[in-house]
Amino acid sequence: MEPKISRTKEEWRKELAPEKFHVLIEKGTEPPFTGKFNKFDREGVYVCAACGQELFRSDEKYDSGSGWPSFWTPISNDKVELRPDNSLGMHRTEVVCSRCGGHLGHVFDDGPQPSRERYCINSLALEFEEGKG
Repeated sequence: MEPKISRTKEEWRKELAPEKFHVLIEKGTEPPFTGKFNKFDREGVYVCAACGQELFRSDEKYDSGSGWPSFWTPISNDKVELRPDNSLGMHRTEVVCSRCGGHLGHVFDDGPQPSRERYCINSLALEFEEGKG
């Protein structure tokens, strides 16, 4: 497991573009169908836009029709942390990067086989490394 990264909000604000800061640190959400990775289909690895940790492979990405990039599993379970999220009057499970704690999105139990999970992830929380994986 990679060493944890701990920064203050102000340190993150200096490092991240405002829209990435809003999603990754303030737990925002980009509008559906607007993210650069929603209909993206190149082969490679999706990494955390804050710290660069590898999170998802293109082989595990699918079109859920939700408007956000969706994956049926992370690269490995130790790359993400799942946390209860009861904001906005809903009961959801938040997905964060295990290395830096950046908000990635949410996971739902309506995905495809074999996992039946849908990791619904903001494009702004990701970068892409082509050809890796």
